[in-house]
Amino acid sequence: MSKDFPFIGSARDAAEREPPTFKEYAWDFGQDCFRRDADGRHILLTGNDAIKVWIYKALQTERFAYLAYTWQYGIELKPFVGKVMGVKERYAELKRVITECLMVNPYIKSIDSYTFVPENRGERVHVRITLTTIYGEVIVDV
Repeated sequence: MSKDFPFIGSARDAAEREPPTFKEYAWDFGQDCFRRDADGRHILLTGNDAIKVWIYKALQTERFAYLAYTWQYGIELKPFVGKVMGVKERYAELKRVITECLMVNPYIKSIDSYTFVPENRGERVHVRITLTTIYGEVIVDV
């Protein structure tokens, strides 16, 4: 720690510190509710499992729609509604908004790849995202 500024520290001190372990409550993606243990208590996840839950919730939350969240949290999908776009243009825009949504998390270092698979005659799209966190590689299906 810097002796000149004992309460602030130096930039080097901040870079050397490990961030706290990422924690999130377990989520049942099929039932869309919290998972609980046999005693009815919430299950707490850490590391990449917790980041997967955060990613799922961030991609389900419309950005700027809720006062409970900061303006950096969530994804902007409303501009896509009713907009006529080609498939390649639509996927490029989806890739952009997903990247904006996920890269606000300081535990995510990079997004390595996207794989888009259209479903239900093109009305929906399934995305497989491969990303790197401070804990290692994660693959998320949305």
